[in-house]
Amino acid sequence: MQSTLLAEMRTSGYEVVKGEGNRAITFKLAKEFGFCWGVERSIELALSAAERFKGKKLHITNELIHNPGVNDMMSSNGIEFIEKDDSGKRFEKVESGDVVILPAFGATLEEMQLMDQRGVTTIDTTCPWVSKVWNVVDKHVKADMTSVIHGKWAHEESVATASFCENYIVVKDIDEAEYVCNYILNPSPEGKAELLKKFANAISKGFDPDLHLKKIGLANQTTMYKKETTAIGKMFEKAMMTAFDPAEISERYAAFDTICDATQERQDAVMEMIQEPNAKENLDFILVVGGWDSSNTAHLVEIPHAVGITAYHIDNADCISPDNTIKYRDVDGTIKEQADFLPLDRPVTIGVTSGASTPDAYVQASLEQLVLLKSTA
Repeated sequence: MQSTLLAEMRTSGYEVVKGEGNRAITFKLAKEFGFCWGVERSIELALSAAERFKGKKLHITNELIHNPGVNDMMSSNGIEFIEKDDSGKRFEKVESGDVVILPAFGATLEEMQLMDQRGVTTIDTTCPWVSKVWNVVDKHVKADMTSVIHGKWAHEESVATASFCENYIVVKDIDEAEYVCNYILNPSPEGKAELLKKFANAISKGFDPDLHLKKIGLANQTTMYKKETTAIGKMFEKAMMTAFDPAEISERYAAFDTICDATQERQDAVMEMIQEPNAKENLDFILVVGGWDSSNTAHLVEIPHAVGITAYHIDNADCISPDNTIKYRDVDGTIKEQADFLPLDRPVTIGVTSGASTPDAYVQASLEQLVLLKSTA
């Protein structure tokens, strides 16, 4: 999973030049990138469990992290992924005496209770930052508050967090947050019906906006974009102060910072890269390496995109073809291809970063593919 090239760049000012003349590529590495402590911990715990419980049947409730290579490693170590169908996860194969691994994103409260009932050995690799969010929503429950979760309602982490809530609504971005705030300020029967329809998959059972939006607490999926979470929090605080007595704000609204340090550090490092003098002119593009279903990786792409700097989000080196075509995930989630993406007739400068669930070896393989393209031009 490690990379000699990236290790070299870490000790040489986070920059390296490969090739000469028009074949030269200057790689500028973000100062924080790749595997975070929580991901390393999760992998280590899972592999240690596979070694310790050899001979027992091992299951994992979901992808350990959003990286295909790491998840393949789990399979090759005898860990079976619990199957899913339209009705949900199939736990029939999990029997007493088996070992069940909970992934870095965590598992729902119901799944944990089921594992206890089955009499299995549970290996909990949940990232401590995710557990921190669960503690926050527990405070919401005790304060009789509805949790407003900034996240993606179908993401494993948000699903797990929601399971610890009494009442909740999940907003994926500032536009959805504004929609909910507008209802708080201007409730109506028509608006209620529209809100319930719009958030049908992202609200707790029996959710009533007229009742459950009177006292709210903010939480979030730990991999979201921190600036957006902060803006959403301020928007809800203002809406609650406008809709109700401002003197009651401490009883009506609560916010806690639950963005994980690793997510924030990687976002800050990309921000620092694009804020360098003449970055827009000097960088041909930024290469972002990470799983296409990785939320924290996707947010790293949004930062350069917002200021007009081209960024390509690839999940592995195979996305870079010998014919100078790159297959990448765009900021809207679509998979696209760009022909002649790498200038071959002049030196180029490329920014480089990777998501918190991306092994350094994946990044090195991608950079080597770019060097090969240049060298054979």
